Amino acid sequence: MEDGKMSVRNDEVYSKAIRAGKRTYFFDVKSTRGNDLYLTITESKKKANDTGKQFYEKHKVFLYKEDFEKFVEGLQHTLDVIKDLKDKGDFTSEEVGSSYQEHKESLLTDVKFEDLA
Repeated sequence: MEDGKMSVRNDEVYSKAIRAGKRTYFFDVKSTRGNDLYLTITESKKKANDTGKQFYEKHKVFLYKEDFEKFVEGLQHTLDVIKDLKDKGDFTSEEVGSSYQEHKESLLTDVKFEDLA
């Protein structure tokens, strides 16, 4: 802060908007004060309240660089499962559950809440 004026930090590095039906997805790359990069994924959906006034409902996910690889791996696996199930044309929650359980076990790590502080 100089001379009582607050400095504005522009941490936005890149942004991509994807319009998909009633939703818009924003992929925003931002930088931290330490110049690390992270990704925010925002889902924005236009809605109307009881009086008909329109507003945007937003949901946001923050994804940090140390999680990129696991996130992409999990997303790709999930998309592959969806494709396989759609190709079969006949699937049950048991099939999805067993595939999910196998993948979940391969990603689990021993996390202690004390380590998060």
